[in-house]
Formats: sequence, structure tokens, C-alpha cells
Amino acid sequence: MDNAIVTSLVSVVIGTVFFAILAPIVGCLLDGIDRKVSARMQGRVGPNILQPYWDVRKLLLKERASVNTTEGTYVNAALFFALVAGGIFFSGGNFLLVVFVITLSSLFFIVAAYSTRSPYAEIGASRETLQVMSYEPMVLLTSVAMFMIAGTFNVSGLFTMSSPLICGGWAVFAGLLFVLTIKLRKSPFDISSSHHAHQEIVKGITTEMSGPTLAKVEIMHWCENVLFLGWVGMFFVYGGLPSVLLGVLVAVVVYFFEIWIDNNFARVKWQAMLKWAWIVAIVAGGLNIAVLAFF
Repeated sequence: MDNAIVTSLVSVVIGTVFFAILAPIVGCLLDGIDRKVSARMQGRVGPNILQPYWDVRKLLLKERASVNTTEGTYVNAALFFALVAGGIFFSGGNFLLVVFVITLSSLFFIVAAYSTRSPYAEIGASRETLQVMSYEPMVLLTSVAMFMIAGTFNVSGLFTMSSPLICGGWAVFAGLLFVLTIKLRKSPFDISSSHHAHQEIVKGITTEMSGPTLAKVEIMHWCENVLFLGWVGMFFVYGGLPSVLLGVLVAVVVYFFEIWIDNNFARVKWQAMLKWAWIVAIVAGGLNIAVLAFF
């Protein structure tokens, strides 16, 4: 086997291990901050920042109860591929591969809900599928724009650039911020599942999940949040490691902005979400790529 391939595989494995250790910690803190800030916006005191950790720990200690034997397998696969996607990204791997792997994770999560045969979970799963259909075009256009600007799909290649991606891909960045609300499951696009008490389909896609299975889903969401914020910071990384601090700062600001959106906008119907996401992808992504291709 070629030495470059071996080195790449080793870096992905190491990156996945570190991501599996650090991402749940960071994601848990982000979730706790989200709850606290949301409570303050609503005039409440809110829970302790570490409350998400205690909730997941309690779920892990509960007796395992599933409606079938396959639900847990699908959830385990979804969590595994979410960790692999994070490992590939933060080890400087291929961004397009990251997009495919995290989408595979979402598909396993959807199949897990369908396997329960619960009408509420199936509605949540169908809505989750619509969310994937909504944001995926914009994410793919982001990877195309990245290749056109940086000349590579590898995240590590951004450190050799003389200017950040945002300089040539500001429209794509704006489009990514729009669909980020869908990927983070924030209102107005939290149609498949929500941490707010306004879901008419109970808990949506996770209705039939409980105990350790639901804990794994929460951990997966923590890891996804860290990965998606990494995509935001990617647009500001260039030239060397000092730019990483700028990327982290922008990612933090964007996350607080998403919390503000979550608490100030009412949920929309899936038709509006699908239409707006595709319009943004065509206008922002298509325009940006056209400019890069012809100018």
C-alpha cells in the first residue's frame, strides 16, 4: 500500500479518536450554554450549564428498552459515522468525503426511526429526510466552491492559502449559514425534532428512543454541532495556525446568532423550508460558483 494512503488512514484514525473524546465534551458545553442563553432570552433562570451531561448520564444508567433489535444497531452506526466524519474533517481530510459520511450518518438515523414502526417516529423520520433534501444541495455547492478557490478538497490545503475562503466564497458562506439552521435543528426549521416544547408530534424522530439509545443520539447531536461549526470556521482559516483562532471566534459568534434565531422565529412548514433552502442554494451557491468559473 502506498505510504501516502497509509499516512492518510492513520491520521483519520487518530483524528477520529481525538474527535470522539473532545467533541462530546465541547458539544455538551455548547448545549448547556444554548439552554442557559435561551432561558435568559425567555425571562427564565435556566438550568445549569452541565445539565445536558447529567441528562445523558441518567439515560445511560437506565435499562435498555427498544421496540426491536435493529434500532440500536442503526443508532450505533449513525454515531460511528458522525465520529468518522469529524475525524476526517479535523485531521485535514477530504471535505467532500466528510459531506458524504455525515449524510450517511443521517440516513442511518432516519432508518433507525423508521424501524420502530411508530407513526409519530415515522412522521419525524420523513421530516428528517426532507431536511436532508433541503440542505444537501447547498452543502455540496460549498464543497465545489472550496475546490474552485483552494484547488483541493482537503481541509489541510486551506493552511497553504494566502487568503481565506471567505474572500472568494462569501455568497456560499451566506448560503451555508442559512442551511446551518436546518442542520442544527433550530427554529424555524426544527420540524423533525426539537428541544423546545412546541412539537405537535411529541418528540418527533426520537419518540420511540429511550435510555442508552437516546443518550447516543444526544451525543451524536453534540458531535454534529461541533463538526458543523468547524465548517463555519473553515472559511476563515489560511496561512497557518493563528488563523484557527479567528475561525473559532467566528464559529462562536455564529452559534450565538443561531440561538437568537431559534428563540425569535416561529417554526415554518416543510414546504417553506424546502423551497427557501433550494432558492438560497441556487442563488447564493450558483451565483458564487458562476463568478468563480467565469471571472
